[in-house]
Amino acid sequence: MTGAQWAVIGILALSAFAIRLLGLIAGARIQASRHAWMLEDLPGLIIVSLVAASLAGAPTGTWAAACVALGVAVVTNHVIATMVLGVIAFAALGMIGF
Repeated sequence: MTGAQWAVIGILALSAFAIRLLGLIAGARIQASRHAWMLEDLPGLIIVSLVAASLAGAPTGTWAAACVALGVAVVTNHVIATMVLGVIAFAALGMIGF
């Protein structure tokens, strides 16, 4: 490899380290501030936003499977059961052509 390629690798490695370090510092400052309550709901909000974005253009069968998964999540509050039954619902609906 050339020196320029090694330089790019080094810069990217330092950038990745700096991003993680700044994330740790920012997270520690937020936890110590009056805004710490926001961190409690952040993982769930991220998941909901990702699911909502992926469902935006999805067909009806995908929406139905998502509703099944939501129902399982509300009733059981169990992540594995929600994923398994959501996937089973998606596969079953796909098999019947929904």
